[in-house]
Amino acid sequence: MTTICVDAMGGDEEPRVVLEGIGKALEADGDLSVLVVGDEDVVVPFAASHERVRALVSTEVIGMDEHPADAVRAKRDSSIVRGCASVRAGEADGFFSAGSTGAIFAAATLHIGRVKGIKRPSIASSLPGMTGRETVLTDMGANADARPDMLVQFAQMGRAYARVALGVAEPTVALLSNGSEDTKGSEAVLAAHKALAEAGPDWFRGNCEGTDVLAGRYDVIVTDGFTGNVALKSLEGTAKFILSEVKRSVASSGRSKLGAFLLKPALKAVAASLSGDEKGGAVLLGVKAPVLIGHGATSADAVMNGTLACARAVRAGLVDNVARLVQQGQ
Repeated sequence: MTTICVDAMGGDEEPRVVLEGIGKALEADGDLSVLVVGDEDVVVPFAASHERVRALVSTEVIGMDEHPADAVRAKRDSSIVRGCASVRAGEADGFFSAGSTGAIFAAATLHIGRVKGIKRPSIASSLPGMTGRETVLTDMGANADARPDMLVQFAQMGRAYARVALGVAEPTVALLSNGSEDTKGSEAVLAAHKALAEAGPDWFRGNCEGTDVLAGRYDVIVTDGFTGNVALKSLEGTAKFILSEVKRSVASSGRSKLGAFLLKPALKAVAASLSGDEKGGAVLLGVKAPVLIGHGATSADAVMNGTLACARAVRAGLVDNVARLVQQGQ
């Protein structure tokens, strides 16, 4: 049975939303057990009422506005720190939280540990593409600055994730830049291009542009965490703007309202594909166990999907795939 530790205190919503999501995950996966970490009055009653749930009591919570590294060091009995420590201790096989991304990154790196040879873990997620082909984007915010050798490892880890999560046998990689030509980009991008071309002549396809992120042309797009996070937030903001404009236009006439009613299922599907709720969040690549990071404003369905995705990553051997590709230089 696969055991996932779930942070009941993470996210902007009340713990009951997380607990509801755990319940849904248990119903969907009969080979799943959950170690739920959080306040005693939250996790103990829940565990007592569910057969495949154990409680891990913590007394502190790391807030979204706290400095991640400082909070992880100061709040050793927080749900995030205790959750990551439980994985290292072998009490759980993976960890899911919708709490502070920075705190999860710091706690996982410190308490779960990095895969041997990994310089820095990266955050990745798969995004929908216009061709129906999904693309893994990494790094999405863990490393604002990244050397060329780090970007090579991000690409290798992204390829491992594409194999496990998307079923792509030989994933291709592109480097996010301000133009597709090999000569485009900052000095850092040019140096990264050279390193990637040398490391992956069989799978590196050169530069790509921001318009390629949702085009479905590549299996993996690699960049530094600063650029990746800006790109991701720009996509989220654009999606919200388009949906807002559609709603505003709908209110203008009866004909528009009828058209919107007919399009509503399709619009909801598009919104869901961009929200990340269907996948449960982003994955932290490069640590010794699967760690899934949910969106702060998470829903019960997102918690369910994140918990199930974490269990799938354990069973698919994501960590072993990452270690093998990095060690083989692929």
